[in-house]
Amino acid sequence: MRIWAIAWPIILSNITVPLLGLVDTAVVGHLPDSRYLAAVTLGATLFSFLYWGFGFLRMGTTGLVAQAMGRESDSDVQNLLGQSLIIAAVIGVLLITFSTPLINLGLWLLDGSEAATPLAREYAEIRLWSAPAVLANYATLGWFLGQQNSRVTLMILVLTNAINIVLDLWFVVGLGMTSNGVAWASVIADYSALGFGGYLVLHQLKRLTGRFSRARLLALSAYAALFNINANLFVRTLGLLFVMAFFTAQGARQGDTVLAANAVLLQFIMLTSYALDGFAHAAESLVGRAYGRRDWQELASIVRRTALFSFWTAGSASLLFALGGNQLVALLTGLEEVQATAALYLPWMVAMPLIAVWSYLFDGVFIGATAVREMRNSIFIAMAIYLPAWWLTQGLGNHGLWLAFTLFITVRSGVLVYYYRRYRNAYWR
Repeated sequence: MRIWAIAWPIILSNITVPLLGLVDTAVVGHLPDSRYLAAVTLGATLFSFLYWGFGFLRMGTTGLVAQAMGRESDSDVQNLLGQSLIIAAVIGVLLITFSTPLINLGLWLLDGSEAATPLAREYAEIRLWSAPAVLANYATLGWFLGQQNSRVTLMILVLTNAINIVLDLWFVVGLGMTSNGVAWASVIADYSALGFGGYLVLHQLKRLTGRFSRARLLALSAYAALFNINANLFVRTLGLLFVMAFFTAQGARQGDTVLAANAVLLQFIMLTSYALDGFAHAAESLVGRAYGRRDWQELASIVRRTALFSFWTAGSASLLFALGGNQLVALLTGLEEVQATAALYLPWMVAMPLIAVWSYLFDGVFIGATAVREMRNSIFIAMAIYLPAWWLTQGLGNHGLWLAFTLFITVRSGVLVYYYRRYRNAYWR
């Protein structure tokens, strides 16, 4: 029951993410000129990649805090929060300081139209002011999740997205703003979430008996564990970003219809991840606590139980895609040519959840155990198969691209399973 108690708020909070994107699209999409929608799309894509790259602030904090909870060290729990927030603030200030070259590089890579790019630049210049708040929110969410309190995640994300949606409507529909109104709505929502999260943090700190240590917060050497974990997670995320960007680029080379069909099918993977992430996050928290206690029997039991939840969820997703895949595609696009193209590659989606489930699960296990080098290694070992497989299967067209991507997921899952069995037999016993 502990697994489900942690997982369900995360699953629900994940559902709010695409809702915000739909509202952004609907609000800007009804403006008289399409360049505003193109600008928001470019800007939102840029920040999705940018902020995803700093997701280590959430993951690294979760693992270390969960282990501190297992050791029953309230002082470590408190100081890890302080350290993570300081790192978030420093990175946020650096992003704002170097905003001009970052935005120039990002928009150059996205290669938008001449009409949309200036508006996308304005959007990005506004959105970047929220960087300290977004990164601090990552640290706060990781801190609460490490304490097995996932309901805070639900509360903060629901509040953030609700404020964002209301301000979208007010600024664009009510005040007549355009893409800049959507950007300001996001900034205000992010800082509102930071304020609400800060209130919840202060309330939680009253329940802890430890104290903040000035030496741990100010001495650079005290950040060694966090820096090591976060650096490996950052490199791992860069690898994932490359894989996804490469997949998108190769699909684009095959034409707009294939690109659109692949984009629709990738939403199937996102849909599966909303549920599987809940169980992976539960594994992070519970495994970390067991690891902190050095209770290897409990750790193995948690892995078995989360694996069971994850497997049945993945199986349900595969069955859904097998029986209703074409109907789901029709919900996502009304273009008959894209629907017909996506239908050709649906079998890959049926197999994908049963293969990818293990990478989601064991990412959670290794985050909890802070064995992040293994996570990093799994990405680059899988990439060593992915790129040659794509090269050798180019004659198969888009089927070859999906084959290479499926092999990437398979190898990554297999490597993580291997590492877990090795650690379980040699060290975690």
